[in-house]
Amino acid sequence: MESNTPPEPLDPKMVKTAFKAFKKRLKITQLDEDSRLGRGPMSGGSHSSIVAIQPPVDFGPEIWQELVKQGKLKPAGRGLFELVKEI
Repeated sequence: MESNTPPEPLDPKMVKTAFKAFKKRLKITQLDEDSRLGRGPMSGGSHSSIVAIQPPVDFGPEIWQELVKQGKLKPAGRGLFELVKEI
């Protein structure tokens, strides 16, 4: 039997840690893409085209939805998220 109690609020430290982990994984993924063979240092200086990644599985989906609500991430479809560009 389900209760109608509201869900527990998320720990702000956990949300902050998850956001840091997301940014670190995105940066590592982009650096890995940039360092691929066949991309020479004199090849026009193009940067990684990776803008969205699957978030780390160490944190539950409720954490990522909270970061979307806070405006720090936006869903990119198929379970991928991307950083919201700050102006």
